[in-house]
Amino acid sequence: MAERVKSAAPKQVKLTLRRSLIGRPPGQRRIAESLGLRRVGATRVHPLTASVAGAVRMVGHLVSIEEVTHGKTG
Repeated sequence: MAERVKSAAPKQVKLTLRRSLIGRPPGQRRIAESLGLRRVGATRVHPLTASVAGAVRMVGHLVSIEEVTHGKTG
C-alpha cells in the first residue's frame, strides 16, 4: 500500500477591511461578510484556499492582504 505524503500546511492570509461597504453592490457586501469582515478595520486570518482566493479577487480593492506564517495571527 502506498504511503500518504504529508502536505505542507496551507498558506494563511490576514485580510483587513480597509474601505467601507456603504454603496457597494450586494454581491461585494455578501463576500466581505462571508470572509468575516463586517466593519472597517476588521481583521481575519484564513487559509489560502481556492475559494478564499476567489473571494479576495472580488473584493481586493476593499481589503488589504498580508501573508502570515502558520500559527502567527499578527
